[in-house]
Amino acid sequence: MTRYRLSELLLAIALILLGVVFRFLPHPANVAPIAAVALFSGAMLRARIAWIVPLAAMAASDAVIGFHSLILFTWGCFVLTIFIGRWVRRKTNILTVIGGSLVGSVLFYLVTNAAVWAFTPLYDKTLSGLMLSYTMALPFFRNTILGDLFYSGALFGLYAFAILAVRTGKIKSSLTHQA
Repeated sequence: MTRYRLSELLLAIALILLGVVFRFLPHPANVAPIAAVALFSGAMLRARIAWIVPLAAMAASDAVIGFHSLILFTWGCFVLTIFIGRWVRRKTNILTVIGGSLVGSVLFYLVTNAAVWAFTPLYDKTLSGLMLSYTMALPFFRNTILGDLFYSGALFGLYAFAILAVRTGKIKSSLTHQA
């Protein structure tokens, strides 16, 4: 295994562990690193590894927390966020990371709350029921945005710092080779 492949594998494992551990730590609702992990994985890992990372973190943590009937929608949003990360990968900078994070947050809000409306008995199956679903989820949406921006900033920021440290000779690694 090349040094780059080993570094990528270790990064993927670290991201999975980050996702799992932070889902178990006390946190406000919807403030978790999974979407940021998906965005970062999409931007920084090879495609065949990127999609495994958030799904492995979700599978491992949901096995303990509990699976739910809307899992295809929540996990599906994280897979789609990987594709947003592929877009961020084209030109990774603070604006694309913030934009990608916000797009992922909005996607998660729209998809999961539409799924709650459509597949649970909580809301009338009318347009006003759908709008009520979205309205009731606004506090969670705020938390999603804040969490996604924080964790995306942390992941991309730490990675940029590590690349800078490698390039200036502070640490030796194969992190500078991108997929």
